Amino acid sequence: MEYKLTFKDFNEGLKENKLLGLKCEECGTITVPPKMVCRKCASPDMEVVELKGTGKIQTFTTCNVAPEGREDEVPYVILLVELDEGPWIMGNLTGTDPTTATMELIGKRVKMTETKVFAGDKYSAGEGARPLFSLET
Repeated sequence: MEYKLTFKDFNEGLKENKLLGLKCEECGTITVPPKMVCRKCASPDMEVVELKGTGKIQTFTTCNVAPEGREDEVPYVILLVELDEGPWIMGNLTGTDPTTATMELIGKRVKMTETKVFAGDKYSAGEGARPLFSLET
């Protein structure tokens, strides 16, 4: 069995501001980040699709302690977004002051506006990308 979408390809797509996922050809479920089989029916028959990058905030946290080497980036908000296509994905919130983030963020609509590439560190396999979301107005 082979990966239809590797994590490397998913990460490269993010670097180009594309949010890629997998659509199951059996049940239509969208899976993101990439997996070998459908998250709902376990079918390996999936095709790569580009997602809209819109959804709503399910939960969030404000990070005040940065990973090693990124101390200049705090504070920042990490979101868990339920995409309109169904899956949930983590990202960062931009355009909102992290020190004023309250529970009122939950349920708000967001859109992926860009991605941020993070340099690798001694705990990772190299650089990675993370989606950045902003509140829809």
